[in-house]
Amino acid sequence: MASNRKSGWSKWIVILVVLGAAGAAVYYFRNDHSEAPQYQTVSVTRGDLTQSVSASGTLNPVLNIQVGSQISGNIAKLLADWNSLVKSNQVVALIDPAPFKAAVHQAEGDLANARASLELQTVEAKRQKQLFDAKLISASDNDTAVASLHQAQAQVQMKQAALEKAQLDLDHCTIYSPVDGIVISRNVDVGQTVAASMNAPVLFQIANDLANMQIDANVSEADVGTVETNQRVTFTVDAYPNRTFIGGVTQIRNSPVTVQNVVTYDTVIGVTNSDFKLKPGMTATVSIITGQRTNVLKVPNAALRFRPPEASTNQTLVARLLAKIGLGKESRTGSTNAVTTAGGTNKVETAEAGQPPLTGNEPPEVLMRRVREMRDRGEEPPPEIRAKLRELFQSGALQRAGGGPPGAGGPGSRPRTAPSWRTLYVLVTNTPPGSSDPVIVPQATRVRTGITDGSYTEITEGLKEGDAVITSVHIPSSQSSSAMGGSSPFGGPRFR
Repeated sequence: MASNRKSGWSKWIVILVVLGAAGAAVYYFRNDHSEAPQYQTVSVTRGDLTQSVSASGTLNPVLNIQVGSQISGNIAKLLADWNSLVKSNQVVALIDPAPFKAAVHQAEGDLANARASLELQTVEAKRQKQLFDAKLISASDNDTAVASLHQAQAQVQMKQAALEKAQLDLDHCTIYSPVDGIVISRNVDVGQTVAASMNAPVLFQIANDLANMQIDANVSEADVGTVETNQRVTFTVDAYPNRTFIGGVTQIRNSPVTVQNVVTYDTVIGVTNSDFKLKPGMTATVSIITGQRTNVLKVPNAALRFRPPEASTNQTLVARLLAKIGLGKESRTGSTNAVTTAGGTNKVETAEAGQPPLTGNEPPEVLMRRVREMRDRGEEPPPEIRAKLRELFQSGALQRAGGGPPGAGGPGSRPRTAPSWRTLYVLVTNTPPGSSDPVIVPQATRVRTGITDGSYTEITEGLKEGDAVITSVHIPSSQSSSAMGGSSPFGGPRFR
């Protein structure tokens, strides 16, 4: 009898627990205490945009002349030093002339001896000619006399050339400045011996005019397509961190420079250095202005990178049962599939799921698609990824659209100043079918973009001033845990 009574109490306890759990579930879903995602938005504004290409380079004189010596000898005198201002044809150094003066005297003596021999041979040839005409000597003796005369004439010419060479070497003992300028380097001292062999030893480096200099900037292959001559340039140097200098692109050299599979092109930038603050060899951080817009619509680049989170479809067993009988309540999380009108045609834009970073080991087609998506978002792939793409194009594993030569832009790229269609999201208020409660959801909108300064991007079509675009979203912890696998309203994790 006691056992029957105990069994009855157990059944009632189980029934009460089940009813309590069901009531808690009904209360949970009826009240729907989960919070909706919180979207961070900014308004579309008007302003000025400046697109630039960043590079680094070295300041150099426009004309940098190396003054050397064509002869070997000891430095007898230096008439110019560091930072000396020199004029064209000014004497800057002297090499000991004594050995070369001796060589000139020897050459003069050899020439005098050769001229004396020529006089003797001239008289001898005249005498032999008279004897031959009188038939007193043979023709052979006459021919010998004529040949000796010609040899004496040749000896005079040779000795004359030797004298001229000796005199030229003596003249080269005096080193002149070839241009007006300033000495920026002196490589010898008085008493030092210079040896001229295959290469002339450099004594001085003279800059023609430090008031006009140039920057040899290394522009990457990804950016060189937007750089043109006469574009305005701003740059800074470490010596004057708070001062911005101005220059202009004067030349883009076609010779590529490859360092660790990174291709750059030497871009020459003309600089006016009227106050002589800039010095040769300084490292300049360059910004080449490739585009400027005034009073245009612009949005932060974060709005172009934003993608709404995918709505979670994971539900607990109780939630699915309550939804079947109409007691459950739909989540207020905005749908990631939003319908927008672009150009009169309704298009459905689906948010992209997060993707892992590129490693270069992806299949060629996947790698090319991912790089194209990065460029569409205004991002530039790392140098090693660009090098991998270049290898794939060169090996034939990938074919470049349009058949153009392999360049800096990568597959399917276009100049950064060219407009392109992009997708961003704005917050709109919609009323779901069969419900009277309006909800705020992100809506995808196609826009045409222009230039970008790295922080903001120009919008030429698709938005108007004052529109609220989404830059980020905060998902409540309850929803984020549900998206990661779901949790039961009773506290425990959900298992499937």
